[in-house]
Amino acid sequence: MARVEILIVPGWGNSGPEHWQSLWARELPNARRVEQREWINVDVNDWIEVLDRCIRESSLPVVLVAHSLSCILVAHWARVCDTIRIHGALLVAPADVENPATTPPETTCFAPIPLYQLPFTSVMVASSDDPYTRLDRAAEFAAAWGSTFVNLGAAGHINVAAGYGPWPRGREIFSQLIRTIDGRIND
Repeated sequence: MARVEILIVPGWGNSGPEHWQSLWARELPNARRVEQREWINVDVNDWIEVLDRCIRESSLPVVLVAHSLSCILVAHWARVCDTIRIHGALLVAPADVENPATTPPETTCFAPIPLYQLPFTSVMVASSDDPYTRLDRAAEFAAAWGSTFVNLGAAGHINVAAGYGPWPRGREIFSQLIRTIDGRIND
């Protein structure tokens, strides 16, 4: 495997200690967590700035592991920042911030959702019963971003409340992404 830094990018409210992102941050070699200055009363430009700083601080190529609102953050970030250091992204349970019925008012600054081809390899994992995004919307995001789309079926928001602490299937999906990236780097 190519040496990369794995940036864990939690969504709105942060990921608690038993969330799969927190477990991965502790378990995966070269993993580092992005710590936003404000987790509830968010500002999209502030989040972009913090993510960009974390990426620029890395001495290795970067693979992003984003959940929920941070999937949308990655799309915003990639539109305005230098993406050359990003080798791939795992985007899990994107939050549809354009749907007022499911969007906390604190996150509406992330709308509209950028819909364009991401300039790096990405995999999106979504659920058929996510309370924050309909499956067809997640598929729309994946198609626009050029992401490989994985439907987990009925998996809620793919968080602790939905039963996803360690999430071994997620580790398999992530490992496949890393193998894909390795294949492209070594070709």
